[in-house]
Amino acid sequence: MNNSTCPCDPARRYADCCGPLHAGTPARDAEALMRSRYSAYVMGLEDYLLVSWHPTTRPQPPLLGSGSTLKWLRLKVIEHRAIDADHAEVEFEARCLENGARRDLHERSRFVREGGHWFYVDGVIR
Repeated sequence: MNNSTCPCDPARRYADCCGPLHAGTPARDAEALMRSRYSAYVMGLEDYLLVSWHPTTRPQPPLLGSGSTLKWLRLKVIEHRAIDADHAEVEFEARCLENGARRDLHERSRFVREGGHWFYVDGVIR
């Protein structure tokens, strides 16, 4: 997958975008983490989703159902807002097909940086 396009943005290569984060490189900011989490959903990387979720709000696995018919189609980042050096919000829209029907997800997500690593805290669906 190193030479393929990144699920978060077809203009980027996976090896230069989300690939390093999935391999353990810390995200440079909340938007990069959010993009890598979207790509992890597309690729079925549940372990990455769990480790990038803040421990205080992290759900119990499994996150990704084995019988899921969800197919992620695109991501659009609307806004990345740094609140301070260790807190940020990212608003995005993601499109998917669920059981063949188009579904749009619009969320404003909250992120926190601890120990040099960004974590997803929670989000408000709009």
